[in-house]
Amino acid sequence: MKKTYVFLADGFEEIEGLTVVDLLRRAGVEVQTVSIKDTKEIQGSHGITLFADSVFAECNFDDAELLVLPGGMPGTKNLGAFEPLCELLKKFDAAGRKIAAICAAPSVFASLGILKGRKATSYPSFMEMIAENGADAVEESVVVDGHVITSRGMGTAIDFSLTLIEQLIDTEKKEQIAASIVYK
Repeated sequence: MKKTYVFLADGFEEIEGLTVVDLLRRAGVEVQTVSIKDTKEIQGSHGITLFADSVFAECNFDDAELLVLPGGMPGTKNLGAFEPLCELLKKFDAAGRKIAAICAAPSVFASLGILKGRKATSYPSFMEMIAENGADAVEESVVVDGHVITSRGMGTAIDFSLTLIEQLIDTEKKEQIAASIVYK
């Protein structure tokens, strides 16, 4: 089974990162959290400290089916400033492999040119930035355009995660997981 990698940086939005991990694991997807630092210890944007499964330098992403960026500040800025991750995202995009970002993190995709000509969404204060970088910015909770999936923020984290399940597995599994958590 291919893996999903969720990248964590100091200042990431805890709900956006951990909701993805939780729901994908419930669906049977192998998920690995990855620190972009030299240590597994990560400080979330709301003071929650956690330990990632691995650090970036330890990983070989050849087995990845999906790469995910949670938002939050300054987590998004930290992710966007980490060149090895940016190169990996560009490589995945060029190959048409699945990448996803929520909240402010679609701005990382936008700055790399990944959203140019694509329908995408982001946290409201980043909508203009993604549009200026060529995205067709729309106010939907989750947007799937080919292999690129974007979402708006903490309030859409469950919808985002369920969409990822649908993209990785199928609609039936998405609905099964939604029912199991008493969602809608």
